[in-house]
Amino acid sequence: MNHPVRRIIHIDMDAFYASVEQRDNPRLQGLPVAVGRSRERGVVAAASYEARTFGVRSAMPSVVAKRKCPHLVFVPPRFDVYRAVSNQIHAIFARYTALIQPLSLDEAYLDVTQPLLPRPYATIIAQEIRADILAETGLTASAGISYNKFLAKLASDYRKPNGQFVIPPGAGEAFVADLPVSAFHGIGPATAARMNALGIYTGADLRAQPLSTLVQHFGKAASFYHGIARGEDNRPVEVNRPRKSIGKETTFERDIRLKTDLHSALGHLGQAVWQACTKRNLSGRTVTLKLRYEDFTQLTRSKSLPYPVQDVAQLEEIVVLLLNPLLPLTRGVRLLGITLSSLDQTDSPTTETQLSLLGSLDTADVSLEEK
Repeated sequence: MNHPVRRIIHIDMDAFYASVEQRDNPRLQGLPVAVGRSRERGVVAAASYEARTFGVRSAMPSVVAKRKCPHLVFVPPRFDVYRAVSNQIHAIFARYTALIQPLSLDEAYLDVTQPLLPRPYATIIAQEIRADILAETGLTASAGISYNKFLAKLASDYRKPNGQFVIPPGAGEAFVADLPVSAFHGIGPATAARMNALGIYTGADLRAQPLSTLVQHFGKAASFYHGIARGEDNRPVEVNRPRKSIGKETTFERDIRLKTDLHSALGHLGQAVWQACTKRNLSGRTVTLKLRYEDFTQLTRSKSLPYPVQDVAQLEEIVVLLLNPLLPLTRGVRLLGITLSSLDQTDSPTTETQLSLLGSLDTADVSLEEK
């Protein structure tokens, strides 16, 4: 089946959180900056490009980041400010197209096949959007332009920071041929390792695999992998993409070992998750408990119901049931998390919607990976 050639732009802000901090505090400009907490169990939420030259990356433990860059400047996060700036940026997108799919506060897909403003090329639209963002927020953005989402996402990394790159129709297969599969958006580290074990290291290696072989090893995802190895991706830009899960997690200042401490922490997390669900008129049928031990060994346990969780008490009851087989503890626990997925709309009204749910770094959603 032939699909019409789309014009897709992927806009990705450059080191978004850190750039906002450097913009608002000129003394930070030119310095290696990390947004996060510098304490022992802190985590880097974002790193400026100056910090990245030392190997500092988002999601890195703060102690590791300080070891790599002893003069690293830590700045506490200001998520309200980041959300406000993100709203400014998305208002700029809306001048050019109504087909916008936010991925996070700092990136989005735009379908400009039929733009709202008469512009002949997607490259011109991307240039104008980036210029508008710079003029109105003082921040830079990078853009990838192509005929599908997969390639546009890859392209936006090619001229970072403050640049753009085009993969034109017909060039996708050749473009991905030499790329490592670990660089493909949609193939995570674990899947890349499984592919490597099968002798699949590059896009060309992936393209050489019969679809039947990919189905055998990767199940439902096989057709997607088969397509992107050929530069094909028929997914549309989803304007109101439904949220797949709502989760919270917390890293403890000191490892916890007592059942009472675990129950107390899970109670706080359960309340936070349920509050987030209530704001969005959502509940879910699958509850997942995430636990990371002091040696960084991590496990998850899930339970699915035939109906959505009814209230916070039921959520906490299920989490405790998932925890009980893991007791008594033989190792300290450094992190706990609760996620509710298989989401469904509830009947209760809500007055608040947000682009992205982000809490503090103490009890927050999984950190955004910034590029």
